[in-house]
Amino acid sequence: MSAADILIIGAGMGAATLAAALAPTGRRIVILERGEPLRPSPADRDPEAIFRRGHFRPDEMWLDAEGGAFNPGNYYHPGGNSKFYGAVLMRYRAEDFAPLRHVEGTTPGWPFDYGTLEPWYQAAETLYRVRGALGDDPTEPPHSGPYPFPPVPDEPFIADLRRRLAQQGLHPSPLPLGVDLERWLAHGATTWDAFPNTCGGKMDAETVALAQALQHPNVTMLTGARVTRLLAEGRRVTGVEFTRAGRTETLSAPVVCLCAGAVVTAALLLASADAGNPRGLADGSDQVGRNFMNHNLSAVLGLHPFRRNTCVYEKTLSLNDWYLTGGPQGAPLGNVQMLGRITGPILAAESGLPRPLARWIADRSVHLLAMSEDLPNPESRVMLRDGQIVLKWERSNWAAHLALVARLKAALKTAGWPVVLSRAFEKRTPSHQCGTARMGADPARSVVDADCRAHDLDNLFIVDASVLPTSAAVNPSLTIAALALRAGQHIAERTAA
Repeated sequence: MSAADILIIGAGMGAATLAAALAPTGRRIVILERGEPLRPSPADRDPEAIFRRGHFRPDEMWLDAEGGAFNPGNYYHPGGNSKFYGAVLMRYRAEDFAPLRHVEGTTPGWPFDYGTLEPWYQAAETLYRVRGALGDDPTEPPHSGPYPFPPVPDEPFIADLRRRLAQQGLHPSPLPLGVDLERWLAHGATTWDAFPNTCGGKMDAETVALAQALQHPNVTMLTGARVTRLLAEGRRVTGVEFTRAGRTETLSAPVVCLCAGAVVTAALLLASADAGNPRGLADGSDQVGRNFMNHNLSAVLGLHPFRRNTCVYEKTLSLNDWYLTGGPQGAPLGNVQMLGRITGPILAAESGLPRPLARWIADRSVHLLAMSEDLPNPESRVMLRDGQIVLKWERSNWAAHLALVARLKAALKTAGWPVVLSRAFEKRTPSHQCGTARMGADPARSVVDADCRAHDLDNLFIVDASVLPTSAAVNPSLTIAALALRAGQHIAERTAA
């Protein structure tokens, strides 16, 4: 007899949302989470602890393609990386689901169109209590209903920025956010972007979906349970091996859902190689670990020596005028959105500037993020070397990203910021990682089908960012949640209890 009806590996955005979708079925669900819950601590709102000392970063090292070791900044807690995310819950644009020509190539498209996922986007926005507004963004895809809540309000400094951008004929719009602003600010006057959510002010995977799932008596979560491999016979996963409290254990279930995140999910499938699956589990296509995508990201800072930034949180504005066009021959460039408020201690920690200078700059500047699509490439991949994760990211579409940064710099200068600086995120830092177990209709070219079921295994579902066929140029959290709700319905209706 199996220990559960459904095993879910991980407790991040995909796993928690899937658990919430399946909990009402009454099936016995066991969630295996390698970390422990985040507890309130003095470091929660301390920028020195977070950005300089890396207080919350995991004790883990990965290798880059040249063999250099780096700390990746992936978080292992119930809620996963969403405990620290910027709470941006934005839909992919409708055009992202079809092949789309970019400066450096054409995306492959999805096995279904935007309309197929739209009801699940709507459901995910309801679940995560998204705050936003329709009507300002010309690229906003069709919605079957309004946002559940009005937008998080602009602070006066950002309202002024919005007016200055609109005067140029641009279309700044509210950034869709999962934030209870009053609750967040009651625990400290900081932004939420990159700060841990221990007060419930962010609508993260633990605060919302996992909490909802665990209200059901048929759902259990084991923390401190680090999965090391999946066992399989023929076309079925027969067990999940994990370590907990110094012991190795194995659980089985009729349905196994792997939701450990794009890099760790791929690593687990590769680590599960056996005589029948010499490359790795679910890897008949030789695509597991391949097509790793990471957004091309740059921080863009507009400085005016006589204009004080009075913001506390800042992150409420988005700009998509160059999302579908703006490059050579009208190629897409990407998304622009606010960063969370960059303060002096944050800027000093990230840039190495002396603290007084960093404080002076931070208090007289506005802080934005330029985000461009990374295109799938089978040579951009996750591998294992002596059991250690190796991440080889072949960055793509960089010319489009540079063009987006140039457009944004020009717009900020026209808006009245005479000095505009930019800095790209490090190549080896995983940001919005996805694509390593891609979804597709052809088993020879993909890992899972349109319902997130592995082509090679009848009872394995992969429900996290690894299945995304494309990265688009927006934050992936809402798309992961929508896919998880859709997969949950499929598992509930079409798999045996």
